[in-house]
Amino acid sequence: ARRGTSFGAATLPEVDLAEAIRKRFPACERLRFTSSGTEAVMSAIRLARGFTGRDMIIKFTGGYHGHADALLVRAGSGVLTLGVPGSAGVTSSAVKDTVTLPYNDETALRKTLEQAGSKIACVIIEPVAANMGLIPARPSFLKLARRLTRERGALLIFDEVVTGFRFPEGGAQQHFGVRPDLTTLGKVIGGGLPVGAFGGTKAIMRHLAPDGPVYQAGTLSGNPLSMAAGLTVLSRLTHARLQQLSDTTKVFADGLQSALRLHNPDCAVVSAGSMLGIYFQPKAPTNFDEITPGHIKRYRSFFRHMLRHGVYVPPSAYETLFMSLSHTARDLRRVLGAAKRFNG
Repeated sequence: ARRGTSFGAATLPEVDLAEAIRKRFPACERLRFTSSGTEAVMSAIRLARGFTGRDMIIKFTGGYHGHADALLVRAGSGVLTLGVPGSAGVTSSAVKDTVTLPYNDETALRKTLEQAGSKIACVIIEPVAANMGLIPARPSFLKLARRLTRERGALLIFDEVVTGFRFPEGGAQQHFGVRPDLTTLGKVIGGGLPVGAFGGTKAIMRHLAPDGPVYQAGTLSGNPLSMAAGLTVLSRLTHARLQQLSDTTKVFADGLQSALRLHNPDCAVVSAGSMLGIYFQPKAPTNFDEITPGHIKRYRSFFRHMLRHGVYVPPSAYETLFMSLSHTARDLRRVLGAAKRFNG
C-alpha cells in the first residue's frame, strides 16, 4: 500500500501475477485484469462477439456468471427458447440473444449448434457447476462442447471464477483435459481483494483495445494491492498443497455422507477438487431440473441444525461448500459430529 494503490499504467506485480496464472492456465496466453468476476465474464463475452461478429450466446440453466444483464436469464422450454429476464430491472431486449440449455445435456447442445451455430458467438459454461450445489460436468459433455464450437466457429468460454485453483492441476480445464478459447477467473487470484481476469489465445486477445476494436478498460483493474495479495496466495497454493486439499476433501465428503446417512438415507455428497455439494435426495443431480423440492426443504433444516451446533454452512441449497488449508482435523471432526445428529 505504501508503494501506491492505483496507477494509470500497468505495474510490475500485474505482470508477475499474469505470468503466475499463465503457468497454471496454459490456455491463457494473454491475460487482462478486471475488478471482479462479473466484469471478467462481461468482457469475455463482448470479446467473443467482437471476434466472431455474432450476437447470440449459449449458457446453461443454473449456471451463474455474474450479474451482467445478458446472463441473468431463467431457463426456457424447448431447445431454441430464448431467455426471459431473471431479475427486475433486466429488459427483455437485454437477454434476447441469450439461449439457455440444460446442463450436461449433449443432445440439446448438439441440436442447438446444428440449428443456430452460424449465429452463436460463444458457449459459456462452468466446467464444474457450483451455483446449483455442486454438479460436475460429464467429461464427454465438455469435450462435445469443445468439438462443436470449433466446428461451428463459436468460442468456448470456461467460467473458472469458482473452480480456478481448486484443483491440483490449477483449474478444471486442466483436470478434464479440455482447452477453452477464453477463461474467466476471480476471487482466489486476488487473495480476497477485488479482482477478476480473463484470458485466451493471442489471436483472440489481440482484438482488445488498443490493439483491436473491442473496448475494455477499468481504472482500478489490476490494482497493486490485489496483485500483491494474489501473488502471495498463489505462491502458497503449490501443486502439493492443492493435491493435499483435494485428497482431504474427498475423504471428508465420504465421511460427511456416512454421517448424514445415519438418519438421512436419501443423501448424496459430491466432491470435485476442494469443493463439496450436499443433496438430500436419493441420487445426486446432473442438472438443475433434477434438483428436487424435497432437497431444498431438508437443506434449510440442515442449515439451521448446523448453525445451532456452531457450524455455518452455506444458507442456500444452491451454494457450494469449500475446503480450506486453514481447516484443521479438529474442525472437520466438529462438522462431522454435528452432521451425525441431523435428523431431517
